[in-house]
Amino acid sequence: MITDPLAPLPEESGAAVTGLTGVDELDFSDELITGEAVVLELRPASFITRALAVTADVLVTVVGILLLYWLFYATTGEIDPAAGSALGLVATLAVLIGIPILIETLTRGRSLGKWMAGLRVVRDDGGPIRARHALIRGLLAVLEIYWSLGAVALVVSLLNKRGKRLGDLVAGTYVIRERQPRQLPAAVQMPPHLAPWVRNADLGRLPDPLARACRQFLARADRLAPEARQRLGWSLAGQVGELVAPPPPPGTHPEDFLAAVLAERRERDFARLWRESQQRAARRASRAAASPLSATGFGLPDND
Repeated sequence: MITDPLAPLPEESGAAVTGLTGVDELDFSDELITGEAVVLELRPASFITRALAVTADVLVTVVGILLLYWLFYATTGEIDPAAGSALGLVATLAVLIGIPILIETLTRGRSLGKWMAGLRVVRDDGGPIRARHALIRGLLAVLEIYWSLGAVALVVSLLNKRGKRLGDLVAGTYVIRERQPRQLPAAVQMPPHLAPWVRNADLGRLPDPLARACRQFLARADRLAPEARQRLGWSLAGQVGELVAPPPPPGTHPEDFLAAVLAERRERDFARLWRESQQRAARRASRAAASPLSATGFGLPDND
């Protein structure tokens, strides 16, 4: 059992693993978890980056409208004024609303400005947007960007954690940074003084959510306040300790304990996968060398 030599272990540290006590302080709000427990970090675009992308889109739209009007009046000099006004309105709406909606639908969330800024619109669950999302965003953009000169979009974006404008709130979307350097998290290192103990320990079946919380805690420990770091460390160590036997040596620091368990878990998973790949290779080699008259030579189903 792990005990804090300086302070008593928090009462909630012995809670069930499914509770993941204290993990909500790590803030996973911008991370999505797939069905295979893979963490996807989708970082919302900053307000400045979004503003630059919108500015580029507005400039392109204005230039497109002016060019369209010039071509229209240059080629329809004899047309009836009422008909000309109606056609001009239709053309303006097409450039202002129709074309942006079509582009965002076909590119799954990218306009010219977003492409230049490395941004993309996605659904709240991280998936690509569809026509209805682009339609809602395009219609409301007339109100919050063009009609109000961006004032509505500015106020709503500043009040939202993900920088959503009104169209995003209604459509259930937000803008992410698509082009950003991919930084793979550093592998958890085995504390040398705990290697002899953990290699002979029974790690049980560490649930994926708890293992993920421990990895995120170790990766962010340096950025946590000292009190929160100590509290979360002891809480997670207490939950993991219920699944590990025998307990670590007395006086083990909770972060060293978590690092040792995660590093050993990774090594055991690698070893298991290696053994399975070798077994599959051996079965394939056995089938390839089998006599055509043998049972395996007739292509019995492979259980790989």
